[in-house]
Amino acid sequence: MSKLCVSITEPDAAAVISAMKSLPPQVDIAEIRLDSMAGDYPRIKRELEIICRNRDRPVIVTKRPLEKCGHAAARDDQKRLMLLKDAADMGAEYVDIELESLPQLSLADLSARTIVSYHNFEETPEDLELIYRQCHYSGADVIKIATMATDISDSSRMLGLMQKHSGASTPLTALCMGEEGLPTRVLAPKFRGYLSFASMTPEKNSAPGQIPWRDMLDLYRFKQIDKNTCIYGVAANPVAHSMSPAIHNRAFAHSNVNATYLPMKVKDPITFLDAFQRLGLKGLSVTIPHKEAMIPLMDEIDDIVERVGALNTVNITDGRRFGYNTDVAAALGALRSALEAKNAAELKDCRVLLLGAGGAGRALAFGLADSVKELIIANRTISRAQKLASEAGAKACGLSEMEACRPDIIINTTSVGMHPDTERSPAPKKMLSRRPLVFDAVYNPIQTRLLRDAREAGCVTASGFDWFVAQAAEQFRIWTGKQPPREIMADVVREKLDAFV
Repeated sequence: MSKLCVSITEPDAAAVISAMKSLPPQVDIAEIRLDSMAGDYPRIKRELEIICRNRDRPVIVTKRPLEKCGHAAARDDQKRLMLLKDAADMGAEYVDIELESLPQLSLADLSARTIVSYHNFEETPEDLELIYRQCHYSGADVIKIATMATDISDSSRMLGLMQKHSGASTPLTALCMGEEGLPTRVLAPKFRGYLSFASMTPEKNSAPGQIPWRDMLDLYRFKQIDKNTCIYGVAANPVAHSMSPAIHNRAFAHSNVNATYLPMKVKDPITFLDAFQRLGLKGLSVTIPHKEAMIPLMDEIDDIVERVGALNTVNITDGRRFGYNTDVAAALGALRSALEAKNAAELKDCRVLLLGAGGAGRALAFGLADSVKELIIANRTISRAQKLASEAGAKACGLSEMEACRPDIIINTTSVGMHPDTERSPAPKKMLSRRPLVFDAVYNPIQTRLLRDAREAGCVTASGFDWFVAQAAEQFRIWTGKQPPREIMADVVREKLDAFV
């Protein structure tokens, strides 16, 4: 089983010990970064002795040189290496020494287990196997290879290296730094990596891309990941803001699904899909900018994807890729539920005014065109509304003309009213006097100015929050075949939005 190690970068022994003892038992090892401590050799040695005497779990002791993301000056290199020998003599379980430093310090002189490490903060070299062999032939007790990922495909190569040597006699820790390297940190247990490194907090990374230990344990369920864990994720660029990992990982945990869901910063969907499918990828949420580019990579797509020209869900079964669009069904479901609450006419008998002709507007236009009495698309740039209306079999108008439409349903798919510009509304209040059903696709904030105005006018409303949760729930059903825990998923979205505000 992979061990979880937390890097501690505190400036003195007291702070290191306090940080270490605040960690839960699920954190197996603490990495003590001596290069974070100021002072001369005697002072740091005294601090190290206090740490080793008061540790509450196994420790890795390292002191990185400047060029390896440390704080130790090059002129201190001899004393830097002396501190590693001191750590071994003081009973530290592991010392970490860089591959290039081995000529200056014999592993035979160290009584602790030795981690021989290779670091590259610029790239992930092509020949990872050569680097592995160099570390292996050094006589290390543990091999560590850490490189910078410039593309998520670098992570797939590193995971492949880990997988290839998972049964070797010398344990291997192989990871990629940076945002694109996140899969290597979370998936170490699936590929039998020896260690994965986490930070104390987001602000106290000892290397780019480290994940806080709380997220490793609670969000990604690191300790529950094994060789049978299925891999899911959201493919996007950018991706760091996505709430989907929190939503789906909570749903997996609640439903006892052996799976983990990762944010995946994808630049090239072709190389990404090919590489991660070989590693066991089972499904994806897909968002900007890949909703259209993913379609040719599918073996099959559903009718909605065919009509809309965009997918948001991929399911991989028996090596075949299936593309779906859960946005449309989720939106129609939210509308029908709201109509039932209003005791109003059925959707097929309604005149609908759709505001916006972007990605969300396009999806809803094709979904609604055959489901409503009349669909009118209004957009700031009227030529875009006219083009979409022509394709979907609808009518078009400019924003200045929309008040004359007298719709039964108003749907906003523009960004007007989205955080932080929360006091704007895309529809004037007088349009609400006839009490149409109002659906706002914006979900941050949950209650937009448009929805507040609509409720004050006595309108029944549906929010982007309902849509967002519904499309995620349908993704869960497609992937797992299980009934989605909608309330659990909704609670996660509320938590995230509350924290965001």
